[in-house]
Amino acid sequence: MDFIFSPPSLDDLIRLLKAWRFWVLGAVIGSALGAAVYYIAPPPYRARATVNVDFNFEETFPSNTDRQDFYYLERESRKLVELAWSDDVLEQLNAPIEELRDGKLQLSQPAEAGWHFYADDADPQKAEELASAWANAFAEKAQAEIEAGSLNEFIKLEVTQSANLSKERSVSPGNYLLAGASGFLFVAVLVVLFIKPK
Repeated sequence: MDFIFSPPSLDDLIRLLKAWRFWVLGAVIGSALGAAVYYIAPPPYRARATVNVDFNFEETFPSNTDRQDFYYLERESRKLVELAWSDDVLEQLNAPIEELRDGKLQLSQPAEAGWHFYADDADPQKAEELASAWANAFAEKAQAEIEAGSLNEFIKLEVTQSANLSKERSVSPGNYLLAGASGFLFVAVLVVLFIKPK
């Protein structure tokens, strides 16, 4: 017990360096296990659709200040984010709303320029359909809100990517290899440092 809680010494460092074969082997085994997990239980596919959002600062505030720009962008962005996750928009995707909000959909870049609508699914075609439907439903609902006066009339939206979307795994194999190698490296170092040699 005293060995475990005693402060590290120079001998501990030397023992760790001498065991380099052991922890390199651990890293290789960890990488192999990470690759096995990736191929046995791969992450879902992810598709991305894009809607270009232009807030038109120059038309909204002809003699604008940075302060006005900041508050205008923050306020209108918040409204659009709420709209993207609203029941009215998500009900058009033909999937359980709880499932969609629980990580199946992700929204990125809620500011000016391209808003990215991500959808994850085990079926790549389904992921593409969800991402495309979400982006289009959002743009249609936002346009309706602009016409109704709920959003600033100068906001312009255009769905720029909603067909033939790229579909890739949501997590790359490299992340699995790195996680496996790091985990086994950590375990190997602990074994060398905390198991007292005889």
